[in-house]
Amino acid sequence: MDIKDYMQAVGRQARAASRRLAMASTAEKNAALLHIAAAIRRKKAALVAANAEDLAAARAAGLDTALLDRLTLSEKGVDGMAEGVEQVAKLPDPIGEMTDIKYRPSGIQVGKMRVPLGVIGIIYEARPNVTADAAALCLKSGNAAILRGGSEAIRSNRAIATLVQEGLQAAGLPAECVQVIDTTDRSAVGELITMREFVDVIVPRGGKGLIARLLAESRVPMIQHLDGNCHVYLDEDADPNKALRIVENAKTQRYGTCNTAESLLVDRTVAAMLLPPIAAMLLGKGVEIRGCDETRCLVPDAVPATEEDYATEYLAPVISVKVVAGIDEAIEHINRYSSHHTDAIVTDNHPKAMRFLREVDSASVMINASTRFADGFEYGLGAEIGISTDKIHARGPVGLEGLTSQKWVVLGDGHVRG
Repeated sequence: MDIKDYMQAVGRQARAASRRLAMASTAEKNAALLHIAAAIRRKKAALVAANAEDLAAARAAGLDTALLDRLTLSEKGVDGMAEGVEQVAKLPDPIGEMTDIKYRPSGIQVGKMRVPLGVIGIIYEARPNVTADAAALCLKSGNAAILRGGSEAIRSNRAIATLVQEGLQAAGLPAECVQVIDTTDRSAVGELITMREFVDVIVPRGGKGLIARLLAESRVPMIQHLDGNCHVYLDEDADPNKALRIVENAKTQRYGTCNTAESLLVDRTVAAMLLPPIAAMLLGKGVEIRGCDETRCLVPDAVPATEEDYATEYLAPVISVKVVAGIDEAIEHINRYSSHHTDAIVTDNHPKAMRFLREVDSASVMINASTRFADGFEYGLGAEIGISTDKIHARGPVGLEGLTSQKWVVLGDGHVRG
């Protein structure tokens, strides 16, 4: 297989399919989604069998336990995948929505209409359920999708792609609306991220290594976040019970997610009251505390924190802790070390809370709530393609609306400009 020729063919097919899909009605798109979900349920055994082959190959290659866990697709997982596609079918269709229609002094009406981006390339690792999730979100938002999953999930992804294309054709839509790259050759990624004539945006879903490579090499715009170094700041006016509960949830509910808290900041005036019970809770759950000198005086079991610790996304039972002089130092620290993903303040002081919202430069900023709420489902988007820390186009959890753009529309009745 000549990879360049193959990827050019995939790109041309995607562009042609995107034009048909952009004209598809909501009923057509929903019918395709429901056909896809039904096919997934019907072929559950075949999907689990294909996944078992991927798992066997992954074990033989010595992949670690965490990766094997992400790769596994159980019968329950297949049901969940089908349910996710059905949920996307129930979401409102953003395409064609016109907003902000206003009369101008000339008599024309001017507004905006929501439209698809066109062709979306999605590059992801391990999780085969992303194939169905991404296909469903792109389909509902009127975009053709080129999906490049990890080589470790190639059999699972091929099996899911077959069912997705079956569902598209059953609804009268081109199978090429969703294409899974049918090669594990890494050079296919290099082609995908430089095909500006065919691909409108790239969405990477993977680790830092993948995203760093794409940031360096891609010629196609991306919706991405590199990491999630999220903070919780306990203000001097924080309620102690809220503080304990929020830190516990933000750090220990799950360690491996991008919205898990990795850093804790505590106002110096309340550190002696708040830190010991919070530290006891964290240590009791097996979390290593890496703290500043003041933290270590209050928490003898803490180990010294380095400059690097404050900038690290651990994705593990480790947290950096710093005692700060107040909200000024907290905001300065967050804006310096944060990955601009999600940061929270715990306080009962409304003016400080509002200031934190205004001045912390992150995609999600929270008051008296766990950072774990930074999620498309929790935000009412129904589903998400990922979380963006970019400032242009989409920021924060990216749902259907984030996979669209807007164009100006002008409504007249024979109007001419004087």
